[in-house]
Amino acid sequence: MDNLVWNERTKLLAGALDRLSTACFTLGILTPVAAGIYGPAQLGLSPQFLLLAAGSWLVGGFALHMFAQIVLGKLQQ
Repeated sequence: MDNLVWNERTKLLAGALDRLSTACFTLGILTPVAAGIYGPAQLGLSPQFLLLAAGSWLVGGFALHMFAQIVLGKLQQ
């Protein structure tokens, strides 16, 4: 496969992984924060559980971002 095609496909994959990591951050961090501000009593979940869940989403998003960095390291010259 031509290096140009390989590099473009690699960049597309890395971009998709990075967007997925951003979605994980938005879903796992910003959504519980907004829910806590606008209606904490309606959630029915303990703050410890929310903190653990948010931390899990944060770690998952960071892992996806780092994987995207590794994928970019596969670019060919």
